[in-house]
Amino acid sequence: MSPKSALTRFQTLLRIPTISYADESLIDWTQFDSFIATIAELYPLVHSRLEREIVAGHTVLFRWPGRGASEPSLLMAHYDVVPATDLGWTHPPFAADVTGTGADEVIWGRGTLDNKGAVTGILEAVERQLATELVPAQDVYLVFTHNEESAGDAAPAVVDLLESRGIRPAFVLDEGGAVVEGVFPAVTAPVAVVGVSEKGQADFRLIVEEQGGHASTPPKVTATVRLAKAIVRINEHPFPARFSVTALDMFRTLGDHASGVIGWAFRNIGLTRFALLPVAARSGNELNAMVRTTQAVTILTAGQAPNALAERAEANINVRIAVGMSMARVLKHLTRSINDEKVRIELVHGTEAPPVSLLSGIGWEVLRATVESTYPGTVVTPYVQNGATDSRHFTRISRGVYRFTPFEVSKDERDALHAKNERLHVATFLRGIEFYAALIAAL
Repeated sequence: MSPKSALTRFQTLLRIPTISYADESLIDWTQFDSFIATIAELYPLVHSRLEREIVAGHTVLFRWPGRGASEPSLLMAHYDVVPATDLGWTHPPFAADVTGTGADEVIWGRGTLDNKGAVTGILEAVERQLATELVPAQDVYLVFTHNEESAGDAAPAVVDLLESRGIRPAFVLDEGGAVVEGVFPAVTAPVAVVGVSEKGQADFRLIVEEQGGHASTPPKVTATVRLAKAIVRINEHPFPARFSVTALDMFRTLGDHASGVIGWAFRNIGLTRFALLPVAARSGNELNAMVRTTQAVTILTAGQAPNALAERAEANINVRIAVGMSMARVLKHLTRSINDEKVRIELVHGTEAPPVSLLSGIGWEVLRATVESTYPGTVVTPYVQNGATDSRHFTRISRGVYRFTPFEVSKDERDALHAKNERLHVATFLRGIEFYAALIAAL
């Protein structure tokens, strides 16, 4: 299995537009059927030697029997992607073009990072290890979900199925953190951030209803004006910043690799945290999101005609809930910030932050050792994942749920997630395969 053939298989899977929508009537399910059929063709050993079943219509679940079954492991990723059009892309989003050579060789396309790179990396690693006749020490499960991007029912359905069979994985690995540089001040070494929990998420709807009327005789405060004022107040009242226990562990870990005064401050975070907190909150969007619950207005709707006052104006507020915060407290904060009884706030849907996973035991130690061997000189640290993943559902049956994608990703590449020009360096993709192969052998 040469690097060139692995890249070709990756291109093949990227070219299948498995686009996920919250409104499932918009989904072209033939593309998902094609993806499932294609991985069967590309990875014959996986499909001939592992037990396979389809869950919730299009999620693929494999069981790789090991020498034991008491402490199984589970590797997971999702193969659905968010929508993309050609507009603004350097290369078409589903062309899977490869440019450059050597260290500058890059593969472009929707799903390279989120999350077909991990799907392909896992399948490549398992196929390779099967060719060596490897039998894992414990059962290994592979889960490839089809509706993570729409927060669908696939992951909960897999958890229900495993729980009904009495299967409680000792180790679960899903997408999440990556190998990054330049995120943490005074830390020059690459840092592998491994999510040991993730933020909760909730969508709240702000609703303003007014009489409406002709736009030629508007009142001083229309429904849209009242809604706009509410949005401004929310933006002016961010949630308070605080260091979670996991964040404190992260900064202590980084302190051993940070220089100067900042390194000293990280190592002594128990004494310096109140001074560091405002610094972290001002040090870029990523660090700010690590230390607080965040809120973002994502959808605005109002009015039906250009010459008629809106009778109803709405805004969707997407909230990522920090560990230690709750949806009830979020609602209270939003209500106080808006301070207007004519603005109604409704919870559309949401989930609380899941419990923090273990930072000891065989799962964590194997994961850390595998990262360090794959990326020599990299600092491995726990953190709280900002985005939501399917793995949150697996905390119901496992205390060892971790969120890490074994790719070295630049800031520009991270910014392309769910945006135009999503891409991945080919060398990083190939190194990810090495990571998964080593992890499987060590579990």
